[in-house]
Amino acid sequence: QVQLVESGGGLVQAGGSLRLSCAASGRTFSRASMGWFRQAPGKEREFVAAISWSGGRPFYSDSVRGRFTISRDNAKNTVYLQMNILKPEDTAVYYCAARPLAIATPPKDHQFPDWGQGTQVTVAS
Repeated sequence: QVQLVESGGGLVQAGGSLRLSCAASGRTFSRASMGWFRQAPGKEREFVAAISWSGGRPFYSDSVRGRFTISRDNAKNTVYLQMNILKPEDTAVYYCAARPLAIATPPKDHQFPDWGQGTQVTVAS
């Protein structure tokens, strides 16, 4: 099991930027594929971005591709989500998730057994 703690959320104006961090502990982080998901009020949780432990290109949802960047620092057991050109529709609770297997296609949330508690991102228009 991996314990995950997100940070970096907050209130930002449209067009602004935020960087989310997810600190991991427990199972070897370098062998964990990591994902970011989000859930807006009244909506289902949706995939945002993911990066496999095995390398390869990251995956992004169409709604964030070109604006968000996922990265990881295995030495710090941390995964990041750099969010630029934020829009009001990006407002949601953002969750970090981990899975002990590689990912080869944009993943579904049920493929991740470990989750953080979430961090709120609010984008004001």
